[in-house]
Amino acid sequence: MAGETNNNEILIPAITRIYLGPVGTTAPADATAEMPTALRSVGLTTEDSLKFNSEPNFEQVKSAQSSYPTRTFQTSDAATIEVDLQQWSGENFRAVYGGGTITTVTVTGPPAATHYKFTPPRIGSRTEVMAVVEVIDGGKHYRYVIPRCMQMEGVSKDLAKTKESVLPLRLAVQGGDDLDAWYVLTDDPAFAPAA
Repeated sequence: MAGETNNNEILIPAITRIYLGPVGTTAPADATAEMPTALRSVGLTTEDSLKFNSEPNFEQVKSAQSSYPTRTFQTSDAATIEVDLQQWSGENFRAVYGGGTITTVTVTGPPAATHYKFTPPRIGSRTEVMAVVEVIDGGKHYRYVIPRCMQMEGVSKDLAKTKESVLPLRLAVQGGDDLDAWYVLTDDPAFAPAA
């Protein structure tokens, strides 16, 4: 019955995962299918940092005959993913800085060792990625699929002695082609179309 209260429709995101891969990677077929190998997990994230924001923009027409807008129309759409990564790795550095290069630096020693140099991308060379955000609540699964997104914010890291230092991943959804800019796959029966 429509409008009926149902506590099974409350979502508790017990487990969340973030996957990134090259633009053009085949998306997961459904909400529980094995994740394509080209999509890599970013690993551990802080427990309360994951956010998906959808931010449409509107303009209003005002008329002398009304105290309220007489017409409202949407001018653009925007969406972002925010999450703080706990695992420091070369690939996670590249993700939060929007690309960049990692090269090997050989230390002649003693002792001989291998070091690595990360160089952030230059202006105009940031790379887009595909992202999948997975949310699991018991037997319910949701996957936000974003075919194209890009890191478009600055990176601020706290290097405090008293807590872990995280890498802030902030991805802006990109559009401009015939694909859906983003969509959700789920096995939640509450999403079944009305008969």
